[in-house]
Amino acid sequence: MTKQLSLEQITACGIAKETAAAMLPQINHWLSSRRASECWQHLTQHILKPDQPFNFHELLYQTTFADWHSSQGIPPAWLPSDEQIQSTNIAAVMKQLNVKSYPELHAWSVQHRGEFWEIMIQRLGISLQQPYSKIVDLSLGAESPQWLVDGRLNIAESCFLADENAPAIIFQEEGGSLSTLSYGELHSLTNRVANGLVQAGFMIGDAIAIAMPMTAESVGVYLGIIKAGCVVVSIADSFAPAEIAMRLHLAQAKAIFTQDYIWRCGKQLPLYSKIVDANAPRAIVLGSSVELRFGDLTWKEFLSHNEQFAAVSAHPTAYTNILFSSGTTGVPKAIPWTQTTPIKCAADGHLHQDIHLGDVVAWPTNLGWMMGPWLIYASLINRATIALYYGTPTERGFGEFIQNAHVNILGVVPSLVSIWKTTACMQGLDWSSIKAFSSTGECSNPQDMLFLMSKAGYKPIVEYCGGTEIGGAYITSTVVQPSAPSTLTTPALGLDLVIFDAEGNPADKGEVFIVSPSIGLSTELINKDHHQVYFANTPPLTERSRSERSRSAAPLPPCLLRRHGDQIERLTNGYYRTLGRVDDTMNLGGIKVSSMEIEQILNTVEGICEAVAIAYSPPEGGPSQLVVYAVLETNIQQNKELLKNSLQTAIRHQLNPLFKIQDLVIIDTLPRTASNKVMRRVLRENYQEAKNYDCYSTQTFPT
Repeated sequence: MTKQLSLEQITACGIAKETAAAMLPQINHWLSSRRASECWQHLTQHILKPDQPFNFHELLYQTTFADWHSSQGIPPAWLPSDEQIQSTNIAAVMKQLNVKSYPELHAWSVQHRGEFWEIMIQRLGISLQQPYSKIVDLSLGAESPQWLVDGRLNIAESCFLADENAPAIIFQEEGGSLSTLSYGELHSLTNRVANGLVQAGFMIGDAIAIAMPMTAESVGVYLGIIKAGCVVVSIADSFAPAEIAMRLHLAQAKAIFTQDYIWRCGKQLPLYSKIVDANAPRAIVLGSSVELRFGDLTWKEFLSHNEQFAAVSAHPTAYTNILFSSGTTGVPKAIPWTQTTPIKCAADGHLHQDIHLGDVVAWPTNLGWMMGPWLIYASLINRATIALYYGTPTERGFGEFIQNAHVNILGVVPSLVSIWKTTACMQGLDWSSIKAFSSTGECSNPQDMLFLMSKAGYKPIVEYCGGTEIGGAYITSTVVQPSAPSTLTTPALGLDLVIFDAEGNPADKGEVFIVSPSIGLSTELINKDHHQVYFANTPPLTERSRSERSRSAAPLPPCLLRRHGDQIERLTNGYYRTLGRVDDTMNLGGIKVSSMEIEQILNTVEGICEAVAIAYSPPEGGPSQLVVYAVLETNIQQNKELLKNSLQTAIRHQLNPLFKIQDLVIIDTLPRTASNKVMRRVLRENYQEAKNYDCYSTQTFPT
């Protein structure tokens, strides 16, 4: 089929007529004479620019890949050159091992797990106070691996291997200017915090909470607690007092670091008062605009002047951090990270995000979510620079910070990209320093991810899917493989996975199970039975399921399948897409479907900013009913019936005509966890209650 565009099609996208006329011959020449991928590479390098209207980018992408068959998955929007591949950390490891392809590297990392992690420890330069005698001991089984046998370390020391004059953190307050903290300055702050803890009477192993935004000081506090041999308790600063109190109780925290207020969009939001309302233990408070409880300390009173501290030596299994699951299904799981978990963070950052010495890494996040600690370790152990913006990432000021800090790797949550696209707040910025994006936290949609790639002149997106109990990802992407929007390309290096359908058979679509062991995978929970949560009643790793694994059929070391709770689909091209959580599965008309599958369709409908699908079970019994919550784009008229019909048409045409929308609820905001995941449980509960009171049309939810 001949693919040609007209002048009218291009000008309809908002391109000036003279400009369109000048570029049209070249566009049509490449569309008609080259393979789609080759044509797209030329268009992204010579025709498409970040400041052009996005619908022009979409037009060229869709036209270029008009012949692309759906069985091939989503077309690639970025393809690595040989030169780009050879400059990556993955290529360096392949050269070291003398392997010729990425699939071969992944297979080797699974078949030789101990050797793989030994190589990563060496490449990362992990500092050991006492050498290990054996990389891993599996005598207790794959469910309870013992890593770095007989070794001793304090992982905080591995965060200060860069030149002391190199920038460790670039940061900016909202409305302020760029500031820099060197590795030497951050190390001094970390030591002053560690000395302050000792002087205040805290002991090795004490749990010390942090409820602060992601700032240069909170990074120093985080590392200082670990260097002193204590355990960080991660609490998001957005939590209400009751949620803070629950986490403090679960972790048996002895103290908490916090601050007086948080500034967001020019508003002063109280934080210390929430800590007091949570009946928190002794608090160390940054800021000076509130009166403290008796026994609490100001930052100035607490912080030691001694800038030298010998890191406490610890067993590899010693706790460094207690984090919590999202809490969308009730009481959160209290998940401990050990001294070895950060090695997984740093290794993933090294291999999958391809972080190099001196790179600048930004990821809007919080220490209450695993990506906060991940950002610290993945950046600092790789001798890179953390970029922290103290304002809200939904505003243009954040984009200007990314531009001015010359960020090289930008991490996002997909809903954040959706806001940027809807508001056009990042238009006209220079993000040319970005080498790669990374996306995690929730399922993304291809249109938003194509938009994101376009803002930096088409750079790859490393889709990154994992969890707190993994210390990183179990499935992800790389920068040595073509990047197709919203798809993942590989199980993480050092890990593997299998997929089972509802009948327990190996399949290309269904529930995913991780083939353990790996550094990073949790081996215990503080408040739940770890075996019951992750290993009880999991399918056996049979010869058949081994052969259905991602690619390699070579013998594995002793392994065990571990439950994670995600649904994924392996596409015919070998890539993957995520389908949400198993516990978000609906049964509509006897057909099981993931809420994420429905939402991917709904979010393509004109006028929708974000849609969420839930299943409502009528109190009188009977089949589950599909209910859609929708946040509309700005200036969209709220004609509920017309919009509902549009959504129903999209589902009918793109998914299944049997899936009927019972109700549509238009709201301003969606309820989210601290990690920005939509809380479908809250929507279900509120809808049930609202139906009882017949007032669902006026619902509003906190963010």
